[in-house]
Amino acid sequence: MSNDSIEILFVSEWPAEDIVELYRHGNWWEDEWDSEGIKPLISGSFIFAVAVLKDKRKAIGMGRVISDSVSDGYIQDLVVHRDFRGKGIGKKILNSLTEECKKRGLTWIGLIAEPDTEKFYKSEGFSVMKDHIPMLYGK
Repeated sequence: MSNDSIEILFVSEWPAEDIVELYRHGNWWEDEWDSEGIKPLISGSFIFAVAVLKDKRKAIGMGRVISDSVSDGYIQDLVVHRDFRGKGIGKKILNSLTEECKKRGLTWIGLIAEPDTEKFYKSEGFSVMKDHIPMLYGK
């Protein structure tokens, strides 16, 4: 499989079962969650990208950006199906998201990386925000 056989699409809707499967591959889906929430999750994102095999139109990766639509954007939920990892698809999604953010005028693009993924993000232009600590309400 070549990288040319992968297409990145910016979408406002996509079949929920594809997206739930990708969330499962990221270990980010709980069985008790209702997949009905996927539709507003996609449409409510500033940008929602899916990586698809051009010949099958099945999502094999995704990522999204939430934003104030003026200056700041946060990349979230970047994941590639386990069977397709290590082929540059995550990098292609990330680069597509950052380029689209810049085209839409965002000047601050951030994310919270999972442990052991810093090398991946640093190779694509991200850096650790020294003296900043990610925080989560209620945990």
